[in-house]
Amino acid sequence: MDSNISTEAPPSRRAAPRNWILAAGIVVAVLAFDQLTKLWAVAVLSDGPVHIGGDWVRLVLLRNAGGAFSLLSNAGVTPLIALLAVGVAIYLVRLLIRSDDVWLTVALALVLGGALGNLSDRIFRSPGFLRGEVVDFVSIGTFPVFNAADAALDVGIVLLLILSFRRPSTP
Repeated sequence: MDSNISTEAPPSRRAAPRNWILAAGIVVAVLAFDQLTKLWAVAVLSDGPVHIGGDWVRLVLLRNAGGAFSLLSNAGVTPLIALLAVGVAIYLVRLLIRSDDVWLTVALALVLGGALGNLSDRIFRSPGFLRGEVVDFVSIGTFPVFNAADAALDVGIVLLLILSFRRPSTP
């Protein structure tokens, strides 16, 4: 037998088990926190906004049928946004499967958790399946009203941008 022929399987492009646990934990934590805060907001803020620190920070209940920052708020576009979110979630899972970098895993998991948080509103909230409106309730200054899922998405995207400036590691 030729000693140069390897019988070992090629190295897998799958993430380390520890990264899977980290990713799953972040996604579940973001999704749970997002949904719990939205339940709270619907229950408490239906009577009107709550001011924290004057007009600069307030909690106000809004429902967003559009995309980020209420763009494309036309109700006919909402199913398209929901389907796009499904595609993004699938793509993020595929990236997480291949990630062996802890920081990349954290960033992708934050984005996935945020996407799933808002997607769950699109699926389960009124007016119906894939047409549901996202609950937003945090208002800071003149920034658009947002929720915990939006915050996780933003932090994940900023982290991805920061990571993009790293030098590639050499094997």
